[in-house]
Amino acid sequence: MEHRYLGNSGLKISAITYGNWLTHGSQVENERAHRCVRAALDAGITSFDTADVYANTVAESVLGEALRGERRESLEIFTKVYWPTGPKGPNDTGLSRKHIMESMNASLRRLGTDYVDLYQAHRFDYETPLEETMQAFADIVRQGKALYIGVSEWTAEQIREGHKLAREMGFQLISNQPQYSALWRVIEDEVVPTCEELGLSQIVWSPVAQGVLTGKYRPGQPLPEGSRATDEKGGKDMIARWMNDETLTAVQNLVPVAEGLGVSMAQLAIAWVLANDNVAAAIIGASRPEQVEENVKALDVKLDADALAAIDKALEGVIERDPAKTVSPEGRLC
Repeated sequence: MEHRYLGNSGLKISAITYGNWLTHGSQVENERAHRCVRAALDAGITSFDTADVYANTVAESVLGEALRGERRESLEIFTKVYWPTGPKGPNDTGLSRKHIMESMNASLRRLGTDYVDLYQAHRFDYETPLEETMQAFADIVRQGKALYIGVSEWTAEQIREGHKLAREMGFQLISNQPQYSALWRVIEDEVVPTCEELGLSQIVWSPVAQGVLTGKYRPGQPLPEGSRATDEKGGKDMIARWMNDETLTAVQNLVPVAEGLGVSMAQLAIAWVLANDNVAAAIIGASRPEQVEENVKALDVKLDADALAAIDKALEGVIERDPAKTVSPEGRLC
């Protein structure tokens, strides 16, 4: 397993990070979820990403149970705060001091740990003063409940504002967690240059575009049984933007590229995001242990300039690059 520094910090995380969004507590039974976590540990993965909102807090509990008995100091555990949880009362969402403090304590209980290595603002909160949010994060760091602070899906301007306040309050933002894949490149023009300047790394989610980049969805063909595109609990909605013939046809153009390198389509997609110097880790999910074992092999795939150019050519016309696609909800959801 390769480990990379996270931003301008001394923290190293595994370049392949295991995440349990849309799986633990919802799509995957607990026993199989535990086997997936064991497969991740066996593969050398030390970093695990979750959030309080995943399966409405259940995913954190499942991950905590799966990691019980492991040496805590040998793990990097990440979680997040913002989205509504619990009974969804008026203060059960956002980045107010009240919600951050209460969510932090609840996450620690569910995860069965005294601290998390990285606590992330899951979105930007337009209704809470940024000073209030950053002060709450500063206090959490001083209390030892989180060692580092990151954000997720913040724009370049929001990252710059948050970084400035964090420095004034005695801590630093070290990471951003955006969606990023060969199909979804909206962070490249503004977010990545800003993060490189300020000392943040990317921990990217959906490197295989919700499974689309595996090539299993074919234009004009029935959806694979049990696939994310058939999941009525949320997976179907998330993948919908790519379920059109133009995109699916372009993805099939990647098949000869992967075959020429002797790798799977998923390995090709993960290797592509890891080729970006500002990416510290790619988050993978799994519903079966075998998927973890297969995806970790992406670390052995090194893409040269010709391979990168071939990927761009294959996907020409369906790549999303608009920085404005990085957005947070403008209003509270409770």
